[in-house]
Amino acid sequence: MIILVTGAGGPTGEAVCGYFRKNGDTVIGVDKDDVDLLDRAAVQDLADRIDREHGRVDGVVHLVGGWRGAGSFAETSLDDWDALHDLLIRTLQHVSLAFEPLLRRSDNGRFVIVSAKAAERPSAGGAVYAAAKAAAEAWTLSLADALSGTGSAATILVVKALVNDAMRAAKPEGKFPGFTDVHDLAAAIGGLYDRPAAEINGIRLDLTA
Repeated sequence: MIILVTGAGGPTGEAVCGYFRKNGDTVIGVDKDDVDLLDRAAVQDLADRIDREHGRVDGVVHLVGGWRGAGSFAETSLDDWDALHDLLIRTLQHVSLAFEPLLRRSDNGRFVIVSAKAAERPSAGGAVYAAAKAAAEAWTLSLADALSGTGSAATILVVKALVNDAMRAAKPEGKFPGFTDVHDLAAAIGGLYDRPAAEINGIRLDLTA
């Protein structure tokens, strides 16, 4: 399979890329140093290059993220909203618009974003983060509708937060209750290929349940 992982430079991206590479898949990992995902033309150039080289894409795992919060609702900074809008929404828009045609050509394609429980139960100080995640979910559900009837699916994976080995090493006494390990996330993404596209297209799969 041909798998694109955006936001591949961090521990989560490394876990996801490693999972698919171990399975023998062709993995194209990009981070901000490789492609500016806020540049629509640059993202389209990436899609065109993958199209020329492979003719399709079988997976797009969009891992670009970020978090901003405030001490209270009244202290919310709309500068934080601007930052999260770019990170969580605009990059998703550019990637999904560029790669939807390639996903349609796959017999078993998957588009995946990672959302958060905060989107369904926002805290007072988490307005900008929760709203951005909710917008990203809505956009992904629109993509799912576009992929309906094809061999591909768009799916939202929901976590409380992610944890990796470096976080555990930095806080050995930490329990990280309800957190999802990045390797478990990678396995959950891989597991989407074992289910029919129609079954998982447009669903929110809660990994905290």
